[in-house]
This record gives sequence, C-alpha cells and structure tokens, in this order.
Amino acid sequence: MLNKVFGMISLGCDKNRVDGERILGEIKRQGCEITDDISRAQVLIVNTCAFLTAAREESIAAVLEANRYRSGVLEKIVVTGCLPQKFIGELYPALTEADVFLGIEDVSELFPALETSYREGRVNAVGRGRCGALTERVVSTAPHVKYLKIADGCFHHCTYCLIPKIRGKYRSYPEEELVREAASLGETEELVLVAQDTTRYGEDTGENKFVSLIKKLSNLDNVCHIRLLYCYPEVVTDELIRELKTNPKLLKYLDIPLQHSEDRILKLMGRRGRKQDYLALFAKLRKEIPEIAIRTTFIAGFPSETEEEHQAMLEFLDEVKFENCGFFAYSREPDTPAYRLKGQIPAREKNRRVKALYRKQETISLSRMERYVGKTLRIVCDGIDYERSCFAGRAYFQAPEIDGCVYFTAAEAEVGKSYLIKIERADAYDLYGSAVEE
Repeated sequence: MLNKVFGMISLGCDKNRVDGERILGEIKRQGCEITDDISRAQVLIVNTCAFLTAAREESIAAVLEANRYRSGVLEKIVVTGCLPQKFIGELYPALTEADVFLGIEDVSELFPALETSYREGRVNAVGRGRCGALTERVVSTAPHVKYLKIADGCFHHCTYCLIPKIRGKYRSYPEEELVREAASLGETEELVLVAQDTTRYGEDTGENKFVSLIKKLSNLDNVCHIRLLYCYPEVVTDELIRELKTNPKLLKYLDIPLQHSEDRILKLMGRRGRKQDYLALFAKLRKEIPEIAIRTTFIAGFPSETEEEHQAMLEFLDEVKFENCGFFAYSREPDTPAYRLKGQIPAREKNRRVKALYRKQETISLSRMERYVGKTLRIVCDGIDYERSCFAGRAYFQAPEIDGCVYFTAAEAEVGKSYLIKIERADAYDLYGSAVEE
C-alpha cells in the first residue's frame, strides 16, 4: 500500500470542491498524510474545471506549474475532475506532465491507478470508478461553513453550457445518505446546498423532494442555518417559498441564476423562463418574505444580442434591484449549440457590456447597502482581515466567497460565532461597523 504525502490544488466551483473533499477523504481512509504545503507533497492532485475555455486554460496552467515541484520531493501528478472527464482523448497524449488521470466519479481508482503508475508509468483511469454511496470527506472550507452537494449532472440543455456533456444527466443523491453526510460534518453554522440545479432535487426519481430534504436537514442538531444556491426560477414553487418563510434555519436568501432578461435571448439560450415570469416570481418573493435577499447571474453578449436587448437588461436591473449580481461575457464553447449561432459578438463589445452591467449594479447595490447604516445586524465571524486590521464576517444576505463582507472591530471575536455589529458605513459590496454588547 502507498504511504505518501498528498497535496491538492482544487479549481472551479463549490460543487467541484466537494468532489475534491471526497478525494481527500479517500486519502485519509487509506491512512496517508495530507498537507497544504505543496512543496511537501509527494503526490499532488489537481482537481480541474472545464466549464469555460478560460477555466480549461487555468487548469492546464496549474498542472504545468505543479510540474515545477518535481525538482523537490514531488513524484506523481494526478489530474482529476471535469477536464479529463470531457477531454481525456486530447488531454492524455498532450499533457505528459501528468501521471494519472481520473474522471469525476473515479475516487475509488485513485490508489489502484497510482500503484500502477509507480510500477508501469502513466495511467488513464477515467471512467473506471464505481458509482455508489457517498464517500467520506475532508472539509477544506472554514470549519463553520460546509457545502452539501445534493445532486450531480443536469436536466437542462442550455445552448451555451457543457455541463450535461461533462457530468451527464441529473442524478439526485439518496436523501438518507445526504442527511447522514450532513450529520457527520460536525457543528455547522452554515450548510450550503449546491447542485447544478438544487430545486430539481428528486425529480429524476419521479418526485420533487427538495423541500422534504430541507426539512430533514433542518432537523439536525449540528446544523444551525441552511443556505440555498443554484435555484432555477421556474422551480421556485409556492411550497419552497412557504418553507423559506417559516423555517427559522433557512437563511432568507436565494441564488436564482437567470442568465438574461429578454425573451428572445432566453429562448436562444434554451432557458425555460420568460421575463414576465421572473418579474412575477420576484414580486411574490418580496411580498411573502420582505427581508429576502436575491442573487443572480447574467451572461452579456450572447450571439445576436442587440444593443436594445442589452439596454433592456440594464433596465431590468433597475426594476428588480437585486441584492447581488454576477455578470459574465458569453464564452463561445465548442460542442455547444450556441457555438454555431450567427451573430457572434466581438470580445471587446462583450466586455463593454459586462462593465456597463457592473456599473449599473454597483449603484443599485450601494443604495441597498446604505439602508443598513445605523442599524445593528447579526454577523457570523469568518476570521481576521490583517490588511484592514479588523475582523471579517457576513450577514445572512452575503453568501461565502461570492458576495461581500462585513468588516468590524471588536475586543475579540471567534470564527464561526455570531455577533451584533452596529453598521457605520457602506460601499457597493461591503459594510463596516463595530461590535456592540449583547
């Protein structure tokens, strides 16, 4: 049996992070040491992303950078995740710096493939893994924030997206296994539910069980709060809204990726919703849950998007006034239907539109954030910001790593604990204040 020191570089989304944590769990199960000092690793795993061209380039660059450590103690490089899952045919002969290739469900093959590699050389083990029960994880996030991936794959076939061709059809993980996994994660201030589409949970087995899962997770004593990400708008049902309204453990926050506001572009994208549906949904959410924070994402410069449609999206932002937004320039990905669409927009113009959307959202976000000045908010401490010489934390309307922070001064603060913070000033993304006594 191998007795090596392992390190990992994990790229991409939080769903990919969970996959990486399962690989670390397998390493722990085998009794091997895990280090966060890459220079000490004898086996270095690069967990890759392949969603966009830029992500693939970043993944390959990470492998090339990892190869520099061979001048030290590094013996083997393992490349896993989305990149080999989709592109192993091109990757294996070209990326000779890597010794072992694994796909997205090949955790069980890590050690057998490594043993073969030590004996015989490079190994392509993509697709050899055994699908089955959810495996043990080594959590790589702050101890009070944990992600729970409730499904893999995707039902949707958005014309710009490679995910179904990388991760396959939507597959919900068994409810009892997810509850057991969440219980095993220990004390958790914030459990973040993720999937390509969390709101479709259970539909592949014949019945939507998303709210049922939320209720069972809420019954766990070790889980204080639950945050919902990647909720598709057409599946934000009345049942889910009632649960958000009445369940004290559910943070009043929804991440609802829209990608566009205009019907013609939405149809070209293969999205199921329409503008009036979106507006009706947001009106209902804010009527039922006035304090709710809504986050979304948009793609700018989709093929044939006109200047008028771009301006309409700016107006849509003004009308809805989202708490948080992300904007991305359309990336033309081979092997997607949108790649072949006419009216591809130059990169400079796409970037101009992204910047215009961000400028608009900054004014909206600043206005919304300024409402908190003078108020006292309950903030979870995430740690110390040494550059600002203060603590950093988040309110319920700020998801980890993707939204802003609350920077605050206090005599002392403990990571994972909640504090009352008097807000003294705001900018478009962050709040600033000081702790008050309970």
